[in-house]
Amino acid sequence: MYKLLKQEGRAKRAQVTTVHGTIQTPVFMNVGTVAAIKGAVSTADLEEIGTQVELSNTYHLHVRTGDETIKRLGGLHKFMSWHKPILTDSGGFQVFSLAGLRKIKEEGVYFQSHIDGRKIFMGPEESMRIQSNLASTIAMAFDECPPSKAPRQYVENSVARTTRWLGRCKKELNRLNSYDDTINKKQMLFGINQGAVFADIRIEHAKRIAQMDLDGYAIGGLAVGETHEEMYYILEETVPYLPVDKPTYLMGVGTPANILEGVERGIDFFDCVYPTRNGRHGHLYTNYGKINLFNAKYEQDARPIEEGCSCPACRRYSRAYIRHLLKAKEMLGMRLCVLHNLYFYNSMMKEIRDALDAGNFATYKRHKLDRMKTGTL
Repeated sequence: MYKLLKQEGRAKRAQVTTVHGTIQTPVFMNVGTVAAIKGAVSTADLEEIGTQVELSNTYHLHVRTGDETIKRLGGLHKFMSWHKPILTDSGGFQVFSLAGLRKIKEEGVYFQSHIDGRKIFMGPEESMRIQSNLASTIAMAFDECPPSKAPRQYVENSVARTTRWLGRCKKELNRLNSYDDTINKKQMLFGINQGAVFADIRIEHAKRIAQMDLDGYAIGGLAVGETHEEMYYILEETVPYLPVDKPTYLMGVGTPANILEGVERGIDFFDCVYPTRNGRHGHLYTNYGKINLFNAKYEQDARPIEEGCSCPACRRYSRAYIRHLLKAKEMLGMRLCVLHNLYFYNSMMKEIRDALDAGNFATYKRHKLDRMKTGTL
């Protein structure tokens, strides 16, 4: 259940009640593709750094270990010892990124596993069955993600197919949720808006899926090659046609600036691999922009990554020590950097929620962006 608490312009402050707990939004979901955060981060760590939602991937868990095995072990929550909400991506983006290894048909997609090359078929029903086996809190509908610069006719045909697939997803998940042996009988379904950078196609698709009375709505197919300005324009044009009384999720986005701009345009949910991927390479987010710990100037720097930060890395270790770990290729270095970045993102989302509660989000956003541009730390 979605409860809209406050609005400032289009920005929304809300909470989403689920079978696995209440999510305060806007929220950043920490990406654990294969039921683990890359960088040796445990679920206990996620609890310590303020994670609300963990995100895992249907395709990856299906091809390695297997969703049926995970179901026999009690579902994804029990499997990874995480008791808060989990969102599972449908696998659509991963399948469609295998451009040379897949064939799209009305029934679904035939493709080869990127792990062992075996032939796999996945359609709306298969994606829902896999996600039901995983027993995630929120299941994403199976869709096609067309390239952002695809020809208009291709995008129109793709979006029409995605709409038909969404109807099949809803029907199948309703059926699965009625079964006695289903682990999570209250699994929620989010539909996905597509349309590349064609605003009129996006708007028409938003209108159509809004009529399907889903638990939430995502905007997919952005941050895949278009400019930031194009992405913001599509959000401005599309979001008003999605239900204001349901959560809105911008998939795969993004930088701190992207998130602030997305919140301003009405987005509730975000996810991105940036904080973990950058962290593993020594690139760290701070309130004064990014720093690269591999730079020689940090070799004898006894300060924490950021003064005043309460993450596990900053509370105890210096830049010099973490840089040493990274240079020595010690896993602890990557782990501390990932923890810092995720803590930064989670803390920023709390600051956003607090600013919306206080009615001063616009001021907060301006100051936050200005400070991150200074580059002085």
